Amino acid sequence: MSRRDHIALFVLSAAFFLPFLGYVHLFDWDEINFAESAREMLLTGNWFQVQINFQPFWEKPPLFFWMQALGMHTLGTSEYAARLPNAVAGILTLQVIFLIGKRWHDRSMAWTWVLLYLGSFLPHLYFKSGIIDPWFNLFIFLSVYHLFLVLEHKDQHLSRNALLSGCFSGLAILTKGPVGLLLLLLTFLVWLSFKRFRVRIPWKEVGLFIVACFAVTTLWFGYETVTNGPWFLQEFFAYQLDLLLHPVAGHKQPFFYHFVVVLIGCFPLSAIALPAFSRHFMGDDHRFSMWMKYLFWVVMILFSIVTTKIVHYSSMAYLPLAYLAALVVQRTVQSKTTLPAWIRKWVLIQGIALGAAIALVPIAIAFKDAWIGWVNDPFVVGNLSVIVPIGGWEWLIGVAYITLIGFAVVSLRTNLMRGLRILTLGSAVTIFTTMLVIVPKIERISQGSAIQFFEEHSQEEVYFETYGYKSYAHYFYGRITQENAHTMSEHALNASDRPVMISVRVNRLEKFKEEYPRATFLYEAGGFHYYRLTAGQSKT
Repeated sequence: MSRRDHIALFVLSAAFFLPFLGYVHLFDWDEINFAESAREMLLTGNWFQVQINFQPFWEKPPLFFWMQALGMHTLGTSEYAARLPNAVAGILTLQVIFLIGKRWHDRSMAWTWVLLYLGSFLPHLYFKSGIIDPWFNLFIFLSVYHLFLVLEHKDQHLSRNALLSGCFSGLAILTKGPVGLLLLLLTFLVWLSFKRFRVRIPWKEVGLFIVACFAVTTLWFGYETVTNGPWFLQEFFAYQLDLLLHPVAGHKQPFFYHFVVVLIGCFPLSAIALPAFSRHFMGDDHRFSMWMKYLFWVVMILFSIVTTKIVHYSSMAYLPLAYLAALVVQRTVQSKTTLPAWIRKWVLIQGIALGAAIALVPIAIAFKDAWIGWVNDPFVVGNLSVIVPIGGWEWLIGVAYITLIGFAVVSLRTNLMRGLRILTLGSAVTIFTTMLVIVPKIERISQGSAIQFFEEHSQEEVYFETYGYKSYAHYFYGRITQENAHTMSEHALNASDRPVMISVRVNRLEKFKEEYPRATFLYEAGGFHYYRLTAGQSKT
């Protein structure tokens, strides 16, 4: 039965995560940023110093870019290749949590955990993206899990688990930086504080952890330092510290931001997990539920304190929260009761709201002429002016989801497991369909015309630049090389006969015209004006 389960799980996850990965353009900033760094790795052969626009990029270590570059080397430079590593991460993550769930509970608990994770919005969505977090989250989770085995189950392969915890922590560091160790250490300190620091530290295993973590991270830190000196790593660590202490790139949000993201974005698992935080809730007998709570609160509090708040920073909380939700379901089934009425009402209300949002987006696009006059932002008006084909039936996806939510809530009361399967698999199908049908229309409105502009001129000997907004799209979709990786400075313009193709955001148009009055206007589309600027046209 175990082999059949794993085969069924592989088929299920592959069917949801692998198809249509390249159906929509990569999104600014992170998806395009990371894909471009991987593309530049292939072009330069520089696998150890991450670059963007062929300049040092201090923000991230190289492991995820190695994965993307391997995909691009095999499949070509494309959206599919850029997102494939996370689809693989999704398949592996579901296998991992199934194994852990079955080891400490039973087959039913394992499938419950899997279905809750597969059928919740943000966890599912990230496995179809080109951002770093799915691999980082898997490595951190495995590192914490093996640390849990070392500290709570000392009779089970102590040395091996210490080495594995260190290896996975090292991989997390190579994926996203020092936070890969910080989250593990903070989780350990929380556990230690709950033990009132009255525990015997297994120093041999601590040493093995350090050796393993150091050995893995040396693959990059050590090689880079020996080969090129410490300057790149100094800049890297300086940026990481700045990210913790200051709001970077305009991502300043209120303290409670991540709690809202998790509660709304992780539906339905976030709603089902709520009883697990009651003081009356009975955890599991092997204390794994406590470790999942430690990890959850470490992530949520740390990234609520950090001044830079980006939506996926709290994604590490999804795995432990999904386990707690699965435990709520298991305890409910064992007690032969049903989920509390307030949870079912919450699922109904939030599910209807999500379904309504999915239905209203294509309706709003189809009838935008009726309400676009209420919009005062010229950039948004320009976005909405893009012609997007609408079949007229897309709203049915949202209506179907609302109907499914109704059936699921009724079933949750009469047959919990059947209701859970309807809810999670129905949500997974809805996410998949929405990504295939509705998201491309949103992308076409928000950035499609700019990407099309860069693609159209990608084979020409030109420079690319944006004006009035930050973007990485002109690097990736313009297919820049080291020869045309310049900015729109007078030096670049006057030193070459190559023209610059410029995308100007409409609400910065007047300033652009003042600065570059001789630029040649090409056309307007999607909230952007497009210009051609040749050497000598930079100033009046």
